[in-house]
Amino acid sequence: MNTKFFLIFVSLLAVSSWAAAQSSTVSDRTLLEYYQAQKYVEAATYLKSVYKEPVSDPNALRNLAYTTQMAGKLVEAEAYYQRLFQLDTTKLSVLNSIAGINLRRGNLQKAQTYYLRIISVDSTNFYVLKQLADISSRNNDTTGYVKYLSKANAVNGDDADVASDLSNWYVNVKKYALAKAVLNKAITADPENVVLLQSLLRLVHAQSNWAETVKVGMKLLQLGDGTYPTALKLGQAYYKLKNYMCCLETLAGMEDIQQTETSFYYMALSYKALKNYPKSIVYFERAITEGISPAIPTYYGEMAGSYQEHKRFKKAVYSYEKGLQFEERPLLLYSLATLYDSDLKDKAKAVRYYKRYLGTNPPAVQQVYVDYTRSRISALGSRL
Repeated sequence: MNTKFFLIFVSLLAVSSWAAAQSSTVSDRTLLEYYQAQKYVEAATYLKSVYKEPVSDPNALRNLAYTTQMAGKLVEAEAYYQRLFQLDTTKLSVLNSIAGINLRRGNLQKAQTYYLRIISVDSTNFYVLKQLADISSRNNDTTGYVKYLSKANAVNGDDADVASDLSNWYVNVKKYALAKAVLNKAITADPENVVLLQSLLRLVHAQSNWAETVKVGMKLLQLGDGTYPTALKLGQAYYKLKNYMCCLETLAGMEDIQQTETSFYYMALSYKALKNYPKSIVYFERAITEGISPAIPTYYGEMAGSYQEHKRFKKAVYSYEKGLQFEERPLLLYSLATLYDSDLKDKAKAVRYYKRYLGTNPPAVQQVYVDYTRSRISALGSRL
């Protein structure tokens, strides 16, 4: 028998203690089979068939609450837990379950209310402090977030997640000494924790401590962390230390999908420092391309269309041309041609842009525009 399920079964059911209090008896074997197979919906249905309402026995209610919660029937589960709480308002575990259910349902305010009731009695409950910090974060309540994280960290300074989150916040507000103190304690307890080392890397990088950035970055790589933030910080540190080849090796080692404007920029800077100007230019160009949104031509085209509708034709021409500087899209050329043709009555420029439009080999879905363009070139050409 799976030990985990056996313990759950024994601790949650406590069959021997409540069977006599009920009019019917639950089959231990049947319920255990449901639990082991994680068939919680069936288990809940089975329990309801045995426990006849009104159910008042705490153990029966507890089992119904747990099973319906595991079955995803959160409204029913909360109702059972509420009935349990009415029987004994000192049960913090029941309040915790109700809060957790509301958190799962996205009812942050209700969850927070229940967690606060627990904290008012048990002010050092680490789990609840973490949950309150999470709720504060989701509510964009920075004051509450830092308050509860700090309290949780004071209760358990070894917890990696809390230490990481708290130190990251300290780094964001440039309170580096506090960030270091939080990380020192947690890392002492778990020196190879990747989450903590990532936060330490963030700290030393923010402090421009390049030698330490390399040291921590290399340790992370050895632990298997080749993520973009780690590789980029390590590459930047190598560049700042004038170790250009290591910078290039680190950044070039990232997968293509990870490369960004910043990684290309530092590779370009490194090639430039090594006087490899052709490659430097290539990577500066890649940085520029990566830094420009592919939607910019669309934005300029839409803006030009608005100017055109507003009869501000010079502004429209300028916007179309700006869009074309980023990418020579067929519809931008077509729109500019029709602007010169219909609104500005500049036949020569209209023909020029109509021809440029055709030169892009427009897709089949633009055949109507292609046909119109050819007819206009023919008509306008005879008048030039």
